[in-house]
Amino acid sequence: MAPRAGIVVTGTEVLTGRVSDANGPWLAEELRTAGVDVGRIVVVGDRPDDLVAAIRSLADCDLVITSGGLGPTADDLTTQVVADLRGRGLRLDEELHDRVRTLVETLSAQRGWDGTGDDMAAGIRKQALVPEGAAWLEPVGTAPGLVVPGDADGPPVVVLPGPPRELQPMWADAARHPLVARALAGATELRQSTVRLWGPPEAELAGMLRQLETERPGALDDLEVTTCLRDGELEVVTRHDPAAQPAADALTAALTDRFGGAVFAPDGRTVDEVVAALLLDAGATVATAESCTAGLLAGRLADLPGSSAYLTGGVVAYANQVKTAQVGVPAETIERVGAVSEEVAVALARGVRERLGTTYGVGVTGVAGPGGGTEEKPVGLVHVCVSGPDGDVPRRLRIHGGRDHVRRRTVVTCLHLLREVLSGVTDATSGGPGR
Repeated sequence: MAPRAGIVVTGTEVLTGRVSDANGPWLAEELRTAGVDVGRIVVVGDRPDDLVAAIRSLADCDLVITSGGLGPTADDLTTQVVADLRGRGLRLDEELHDRVRTLVETLSAQRGWDGTGDDMAAGIRKQALVPEGAAWLEPVGTAPGLVVPGDADGPPVVVLPGPPRELQPMWADAARHPLVARALAGATELRQSTVRLWGPPEAELAGMLRQLETERPGALDDLEVTTCLRDGELEVVTRHDPAAQPAADALTAALTDRFGGAVFAPDGRTVDEVVAALLLDAGATVATAESCTAGLLAGRLADLPGSSAYLTGGVVAYANQVKTAQVGVPAETIERVGAVSEEVAVALARGVRERLGTTYGVGVTGVAGPGGGTEEKPVGLVHVCVSGPDGDVPRRLRIHGGRDHVRRRTVVTCLHLLREVLSGVTDATSGGPGR
């Protein structure tokens, strides 16, 4: 049986959503690739009682990992809480104290702070306190990590800082610590594969999986299969041990047989990666002219390294005069049918393609909300178009939800429309009906 780990993410800013949790998912994936099963990820605020309860709830795990609460301020209480839970007093580690003081002095000099005051000294001392019998991990920022031995009440605890840029390299050191290695002994490879689909409803996918279990009893018994709907894309994630690889391959084949071209990434690539590969393979370039998404599509295209090979540029054409002056949308067209229309989306795509000299142009115009909608053109109505060598492919979208959702879903739809055009899955027309 694979060893199990539990993760406790601390911080009121994470609990309340002001900061998104990057550490829990990252640690879970690191542990999975090492063959460790993650039973739970618990998020708690900066309250000692809640942190105590969270760690105690993971007593059945082989290892507990915490993130956050190691700073110099009064609300950073993880070290004290873990020490108390494991019945260990705190001692001042002189070597660590010197290390932290040097780091703080260097940081203070860089930022123009006074690093010599009593408050600074108290913070340095606080970060150099180590539970008796525990080992400390080399700081990446100013806070060290800790490896605290377990006892009859629970497993060892690895205490890591909250900033991801500090936690991630420190986890590599923690994983090599003998106490952690013993706790996770027996870990074997745990594989994970992802299949991504665009188009089918989630209910249709669920029905297909039920049918597969009926027609092939036991086909999924050795697989942990989860499905997720995100921004219109369906993800089928399968976790399994190496012996179940044939069953996982058979599931991927069944999905492809059932949904055909809707399976745009049987190998788990994102739509961004698929589009980038198609553009690079074709030696093609793309430019965007965006109204309601205001550059989000261009930003998404630029996210991958090497994007300068295919992304030439983009125009944020929010105001009508920018659509006309910078992209070449005829003023008469806007006056006749309005800025939110198929005709304007087509003109944006054609115009930016011509003006920036690219293989493809993408135009976006719509009503993101929450205001600005009418009965004829409600919030969530968006027109997009991809213009290329073979003509124009417009689409009419009707997206329900808040402003952020409308804009984000529009960007994903544009990426898939561009993917379809590059793959030859859809027919280009000259101003055909939007859908």
